[in-house]
This record gives sequence, structure tokens and C-alpha cells, in this order.
Amino acid sequence: MPGARPPHNDTPAAPSAEQRIDRWLCNVRLFKTRGLAVEAIDNGRVEINGARAKASKLVKVGDRVRVQRPPYIYDVEVLGTVPQRVGAPIAQALYRESEESIAARAALREREALTAVREEAREGKLGKHERRERERLKRAW
Repeated sequence: MPGARPPHNDTPAAPSAEQRIDRWLCNVRLFKTRGLAVEAIDNGRVEINGARAKASKLVKVGDRVRVQRPPYIYDVEVLGTVPQRVGAPIAQALYRESEESIAARAALREREALTAVREEAREGKLGKHERRERERLKRAW
């Protein structure tokens, strides 16, 4: 049938498959776009097996990938690859995050929640002076 697409295959690739790190990071949804993944790699925020990664570096099953997405750090093990971006449930099956990484992120999230600045609920829009004061406070940080 003309124009028919082949069936979509969302299953992980064979265990021996290798894939560029920038594509893998995007396909397993650690970054929203491949461009953002490349930017993080270029800024030194991605390591493969303890070594700084380049976008063209190939990852394979069993590799340890450390991703810094400030303020959080993800330490994951590669369990599989896919040729294109997949849904979240499938993507989560392609890597396993270490227990230490999960615990550190949860602790940081809790600390941030405790130190967050909370504003009082007010009625209506802020006036000119309140808006300017708020901007001064934001810029001070």
C-alpha cells in the first residue's frame, strides 16, 4: 500500500548494539532534544565510565554514564539502545539508575523544598513598587 509506514518497533536493540551518546541521551529522555544533549556533552557534564564524553562516543550495554543536569546528577547504567526516541516507560527500561544517585537527588530535592522562599498569597496584581522591589530581590540573588 503506497505511503504505508512499516510497523513501529519500540523494543530495545540487541545487547551488543552501540549508539552515539548524544542520541542515546535523547532517545532515553534524559534530555529533551539531541541539541541539548550535545550542549551538555560539550560543556563536560557527561561522563562515560569515568571519562569525559564526546558527542560521537559510542555507548554499549553495561557502560556507566554520569549526567549532570544542575543541580541534579544522574548516575546510570546502560541496559539497551533504541534507534529513535521512545515513550517514557520504554525509555526507563533502557537504563538503571544507581541507588546512591536516587538518594542524593531526593535529599537535594528535600533541601531545596525546605529552603524555598514562599510568598504570601495576595489578592490582585502587584503594584509598581512591589514589582520593582521583587525584581531587586531577584537580582540580588
